[in-house]
Amino acid sequence: MTSIAAPAKAGLIDTHCHLDSQYFPKGEGEAIARAQAAGVTGFVVVGVGQDLSAARHAVAIARGRPDTIAAAVGIHPHDASTLNDASLAELESLARDPAVAAVGEIGLDYHYDHSPREVQRAAFARLVGLAREVKKPIVIHTREAAKDTLAILQSEGARDVGGVIHCFSEDRSFAERALDMGFYLSFSGILTFKGAKSVHDVAAWAPEDRILVETDSPYLAPVPLRGKSCEPAYVIHTAQRLAELRNADLSRIAEVTSANAAQAFRRTFSAAG
Repeated sequence: MTSIAAPAKAGLIDTHCHLDSQYFPKGEGEAIARAQAAGVTGFVVVGVGQDLSAARHAVAIARGRPDTIAAAVGIHPHDASTLNDASLAELESLARDPAVAAVGEIGLDYHYDHSPREVQRAAFARLVGLAREVKKPIVIHTREAAKDTLAILQSEGARDVGGVIHCFSEDRSFAERALDMGFYLSFSGILTFKGAKSVHDVAAWAPEDRILVETDSPYLAPVPLRGKSCEPAYVIHTAQRLAELRNADLSRIAEVTSANAAQAFRRTFSAAG
């Protein structure tokens, strides 16, 4: 196995990882153990898919490790066409579970258009409404849809719940609007990519109390592991790059991003469990 950088003393929180059995067929336990050995002390496990089985699984994982893991449940924009009254009702029930810290990931994806754009927009609006109903923050996926994403967040009152712009890949103008609505900016392995100049700019500039790190495992493995299947242990590389861009110590980045995760998701993550 590829070696991992030295753990950060304060520990890191992977604020967005997918640990479904399709990605980790032997179960998530070994991946979690590797992450903890690398200095990761908390996880937000996101459950989205073509049905709600991934959401149920994320809740089960979080229930089993309440000190270290929180769940987020939602319907990805790719699967917006699956949203109906029945799925919304079950999703609401799941979202009310104490193990669930957020509704997500939800949003818009105009790159793949797996669901029609008008269907994505309608589903996104309904799911922001669900988050407001259950009074939990939202985790936003946006790709090539910046204008519409911001418009829906504004019109649907997302400011009331706040949340996270997951896998931040936009520019400073977008970041300013999101920050104004109370959102945190979460940086993934994209931050380590040489060509991601606008993301580098935002990461260096963003307010210290609004930055997070994530893996989006099994996707977007960071340099020097690009091309591999990503897992939560790899968040250390993104944190290291964030530290370089901000001219900060890794321990400082671990400290502030962990504190921010606790604020964003309204819970404390500990090394126990």
